Amino acid sequence: MNIPTTEDIRNEFKRLYKDGIFRKGSYGKTVEIQNAHFLADEDWIIRKPNYEYANREIEWYKSQSLFVKDIPGEVPKIWQMCANRDGKINSNYGWCLFSNENCNQFDYCVKRLLDDHYTREACMIYTRPSMQIDCNANGMHDFMCTYSTQVFLNEVDNNKYKLDYTVFQRSCDSVFGYNNDNLWHRHVMSKMVNELNRYGLSVILGDMTYNCGSLHVYERHFNLLSE
Repeated sequence: MNIPTTEDIRNEFKRLYKDGIFRKGSYGKTVEIQNAHFLADEDWIIRKPNYEYANREIEWYKSQSLFVKDIPGEVPKIWQMCANRDGKINSNYGWCLFSNENCNQFDYCVKRLLDDHYTREACMIYTRPSMQIDCNANGMHDFMCTYSTQVFLNEVDNNKYKLDYTVFQRSCDSVFGYNNDNLWHRHVMSKMVNELNRYGLSVILGDMTYNCGSLHVYERHFNLLSE
C-alpha cells in the first residue's frame, strides 16, 4: 500500500500555508495536518536537523534522567519551559523505554518478538493514563507527545526478517520535534535489530511510519514554508 512520504507532507504544509489555511491555538497560528500518516523516509520535514544537539538529547535519554539539568551542554529553553519548579519532566524517552519503573518496554518488546516472530503485541508504551494530571504537576508543562511505538518483523526471505517500526504521536512540531524524535526512534530501531541478531535471528532495518494526531508548524517558523 502506498502512503505519503516526508516530501509529500512537506509539500502539503507549503500548500496549506500558501492557501492561508491556518489553525488558531494557545501558541498562535499553526499550519496543521491532523491525523497525519506517512513514511518517515527522511530525518527532517521542514528544516534539516541539528545533529549535534540531537545526539546530546539521545545521550540524555540514555541516562534515563528525568531532570533537564542533566542534558549535556546548554539546556534548551523549550525543555526549561516544560520542566516543573524542580527541573523535572515526564518526557525522557529513554526512561520510558528502559526503566524498570515503566516496565522496561524495550526488553518486553524484544521478548515478544523472540517468542513469536509474527506477534502484533510488540509494543513499547511511552505514556500513561495519569499523564493528564502528571503533565501539570508542580508547575510542569509536559504532556508527553509520543503514545507508543509498535514493531513488526516481516519475513523477506527464509528465516530472514526486516524490522518495521510505527510511531504513534499525540502531537509533533515539524521543525524541531520531528527531527529529534525521528533520530531517537532510529537509534531505538538499530538497537533492537542488534539485540534480535544477538539472540540468533537474522534481522535488518526496515521502514519507519509515523501517525500523528497533530503534525504542525508554528507561526514563528512560517518563513520556512515560503522558501
